[in-house]
Amino acid sequence: MQKHLQVLLIAILALCYTKAISQNNLPVGFSVQELIDMQRADYHEPSYPAKGITTPPSGPVRNMAQWEEVQALTITWTSYESVLREVVRAARKETQVYIVCGFDCSGSSDSTTIKNYLTSGGVPLSNVNFIYAPCNSVWARDYSANSVYLNDVDSLILVDWKYNRPTRIDDDTVCRSVARKLDLQLYETTQTPNKLIHTGGNYMTDGMGTGFSSELIEDENPTLTETQIGNIMNNFMGIDRYIKMPTLPYDGIHHIDMHMKLLNEETLLMGEYPAGIADGPQIEANLQYVLSTFNSSFGTPYKVIRIPMPPDQYYNYYYPDNDGNYLTYTNSVIVNKTVIVPQFYTQYDTTALRIWKEAMPGYTIAGVNSNNTISASGSIHCITHSVGVREPLRIVHQNLPNTANTTTPYQVDAIIQHKSGIQSATLYYTTDTTQPFASAVMTLTGIPTETWTGYIPAQPAGSRIFYYIKAVANSGKQQVRPMPAPLGTFKFDVLLSTSLAYSNTNQLFAKPAFPNPSHGITCIPVMSEKNAKGTIKLVDMLGNTVITIHDGNMQAGEKNYFVNTAGISKGAYLLVIETEDKRSTQKLMIK
Repeated sequence: MQKHLQVLLIAILALCYTKAISQNNLPVGFSVQELIDMQRADYHEPSYPAKGITTPPSGPVRNMAQWEEVQALTITWTSYESVLREVVRAARKETQVYIVCGFDCSGSSDSTTIKNYLTSGGVPLSNVNFIYAPCNSVWARDYSANSVYLNDVDSLILVDWKYNRPTRIDDDTVCRSVARKLDLQLYETTQTPNKLIHTGGNYMTDGMGTGFSSELIEDENPTLTETQIGNIMNNFMGIDRYIKMPTLPYDGIHHIDMHMKLLNEETLLMGEYPAGIADGPQIEANLQYVLSTFNSSFGTPYKVIRIPMPPDQYYNYYYPDNDGNYLTYTNSVIVNKTVIVPQFYTQYDTTALRIWKEAMPGYTIAGVNSNNTISASGSIHCITHSVGVREPLRIVHQNLPNTANTTTPYQVDAIIQHKSGIQSATLYYTTDTTQPFASAVMTLTGIPTETWTGYIPAQPAGSRIFYYIKAVANSGKQQVRPMPAPLGTFKFDVLLSTSLAYSNTNQLFAKPAFPNPSHGITCIPVMSEKNAKGTIKLVDMLGNTVITIHDGNMQAGEKNYFVNTAGISKGAYLLVIETEDKRSTQKLMIK
């Protein structure tokens, strides 16, 4: 009797959660029937022979970030056709689109029906391709494979996790058809001891070895320790720092793409509710945990951009804590120079589009009405997945901060990589985007980090400097960063006075360290408003401490500290000063 009541309760809760979604429109999370089946005494997790390689790749691997160049966007055509059509409309202008489609009752492909539907809606079929494979649901992000590179930028492989929706066995094998179509080697974490259950909506990475997920990853793998999960993610994906946050009370699927997104290596786009509403308090607590515990892979604090989480206009403008659907603008996909963003209704869409355009200058921001999919707890990111290019020309750069320096050139460092090697790198800059950009040659200054360095001439106070980086590989391939450059650029301001530059309460440097570039004794002028305990460290661009320069009392006023950089490998580093209530960073180049 108790067992029957338990099953009934699960069914009722699931029914509320999915809002009576039909089997043809399976939700992102478990369907009612799946929850019931999993409670049966004779339930066994579906299993099938592996088709990919189940042992980790040899050598170092790197999972690409979502803003890197892609050769394909994949979708699965099972439901929400109107939304999928708009995704295809936007994505096909940037890359090849691969539509996974099944077969009709006669065994024929249904691609003809899809083609007619696309063209009748004004979507050309150029750059649109079809993969014929059995499939169950539209949620491609969760069950598709991830793009991973050997040795940062060498061979491209696909890595597929185990998917745990018991009635969706076909979904869990779609990646095999994609791998065959694109002629890519497939690795699978589907077999013990490397078996890992995971979903793409609950994962993001900065492309530099840092990964983010909710603690759902641990709940879905109860037989694995946190260390074992970390080892699998490291061995197959190159994740050496895995940040996990508590799940949210009103997000039934616990996938982080419903409320956050990495826009670049150091910027988090975070969904924001009105104070005290729905998941707002837990999202904020999770964010503060991340900000207080972790730095970006550059060793500096993460930047945060807020974007509203709107109420559901079809449910009395209720939020999820009152049974409204989980409307979100973070559930977006970056496809080369276009960002495809969910839209719901004008009142909030207008603000969201403005925030996206300001956060991603130069990118095309394409809005797609997602009211249909959101009722199943998913949106644009959930129904798409990307495949990276075979030979990426990777450029990693941290946007220069505002400065009061009007006398010495501004140093620009970037990690630039291609499997054929880099032929040249050029820095372009201007203070007036209506005029041509000036150029400066960048030189290789860091090995094996493959860091290239260039300089922007000093500019007068009040200037705003716009700049971008262009690289050419030995193979002839070219790339810029930001990808839409020169329409979109990095930028920083030259402040009007030193007092303005250093009035920030987080600032501890009295003035820039010198000499910079450094080779030997280097002076670090520090200004402290009061006596305090603190540390001064030299860290590399991955956040690893190279030298602890000072650890102890710091006297009030200005004092010089020194570090001898002789014997330290050349390249870009950060000086990090930290006290109980302040933290400051400054770049230091060692030649």
